Amino acid sequence: MTLNGKGKFAIVTGASSGIGLELAKCCARDGYDLLVAADDPKIKDVASQIGVHDSMVETVLVDLSTTEGVDKLLAAAKGRRIDALLANAGHGLGKGFLDQDFQEARHVIDTNITGTLYLIHKVGNAMRTQGGGKILITGSIAGFMPGSFQAVYNGTKAFIDSFAAALRNELKETGITVTCLMPGATETEFFKRADLMDTKIGQEKKDDAGEVAQQGYDAMKKGEAGVIAGSWSNTFQVAMSRILSSERMAEQHRKETAPGTAKNA
Repeated sequence: MTLNGKGKFAIVTGASSGIGLELAKCCARDGYDLLVAADDPKIKDVASQIGVHDSMVETVLVDLSTTEGVDKLLAAAKGRRIDALLANAGHGLGKGFLDQDFQEARHVIDTNITGTLYLIHKVGNAMRTQGGGKILITGSIAGFMPGSFQAVYNGTKAFIDSFAAALRNELKETGITVTCLMPGATETEFFKRADLMDTKIGQEKKDDAGEVAQQGYDAMKKGEAGVIAGSWSNTFQVAMSRILSSERMAEQHRKETAPGTAKNA
């Protein structure tokens, strides 16, 4: 499908499945035309799932860990006014840091941080010129705790959670709102892709992606600073991270994510 050039327009990244796909559906229900992107070939097939509310949808298969990929995505927008950016693209990676392939670890950093910031920098400047817009950034409650056996991923989310709050403050008089969606463990393909299926967290019951996305979308629509989405236990974990030492939190995280802990689920 092609964009019709009318009405509101949003870009959603990481939209081939999970939270990103559900965020795109939220936008469609609210009347946005969409440009959706991911590095997964399944992105080519999601227009029929999203475009069920007379919204026009264009899909782009692109590597958002690179500046070239982000430029390709923005070129597909064809200069159209961007009313909302939902920067959801991200990857995880399990196992101990020294046991990971460094290029895979770097890809997590480049996708979660470098590509995300480059996209926000480009779109944010366009929004400032046009006098307003909405930005939703998918962070995580993982950003509040040291992520044993997910050290790189949690580190990137700590960066994103902090960055979102800072950017929101910088833009508070521009008409641009910045909202951070901070989910906990959510029922998506994340855990399989991150090689976490032999861990306790990989096997445990998780939050529904549609409900998490709706909470994030509603917060963005209201211009709120952020939302800890999902079950009450996610809010509890964040609260505990502010009480317990980093050492204690890292040990707790280990019990959920160390390889072989699936037997304890």
